[in-house]
Amino acid sequence: MLNKCLNLLHHTIQQFPEVDYEVIVSDDSADSETEQLVKNTYSWIHWYKGPMRGPAANRNNGAHHAKSNWFVFLDDDVLPDSNLLVEYTKAINKYTEVEAFEGSIYPDNWQLINNDMAECPVNIDGACFWSANICIKKTLFTRIGGFDEDYLEAAQEDQQMKINIEKNTVAPIMFLPECKVIHPVRFFTVIQRIKKIKNASKNYSIFVKKNINSSLKLFFISQWKFHFIVFIKHILSGRIKSSIVSLAWILYGVPLNVYYVSKGKI
Repeated sequence: MLNKCLNLLHHTIQQFPEVDYEVIVSDDSADSETEQLVKNTYSWIHWYKGPMRGPAANRNNGAHHAKSNWFVFLDDDVLPDSNLLVEYTKAINKYTEVEAFEGSIYPDNWQLINNDMAECPVNIDGACFWSANICIKKTLFTRIGGFDEDYLEAAQEDQQMKINIEKNTVAPIMFLPECKVIHPVRFFTVIQRIKKIKNASKNYSIFVKKNINSSLKLFFISQWKFHFIVFIKHILSGRIKSSIVSLAWILYGVPLNVYYVSKGKI
């Protein structure tokens, strides 16, 4: 997947001057496979070893080595459109007061996305700021301290950045549907999703402590209501495996959320 992503970032595909941008791979993997792929195949790409402290720290590592005044963050499994860099540059030059943009994210298969246990971020209307496809000015990135490295799992770290940007800018984040990437639809087993509940709960608890001011009782009710509604939706749509995961959240994940928030066990 990374191989396909990097191929589409070559200047002959992007039709963008090679001297005007650089591509950085920050590698958090435990083996040398990615390092060898980049160094042996892509002489025009910079590879750096990641800090192994989660996706937020890994993205910050890539930004630390970047020389440009603007950063575009992409997931390693997306397929960027051939106009991606051109369109981001047009917007940067046209909307000079804007310091952060988000691009659109499409699934690689619209039919698969509604299947049981399918997962894929989809952003076709904006107001998401998901790090699979975002663009941010270096000075703003520095001003807000980059991605919050308290988040050790992928989920809330980009939402925290969105909140931090909105607190530190005058112009709102602008959505650019023409800056498009394709994201694969993935499938997980019930066991895989249930095993992730503990760390996902810790991650969300960090987000709650930073951004949500409510009583534990109201927090518990809102969480239980949210996951119960999701559970019912899965049942009604025939997604049996997904409903099992939702039930696990109701019985296990929600109490964990309340525990971590109340005890600070994060």
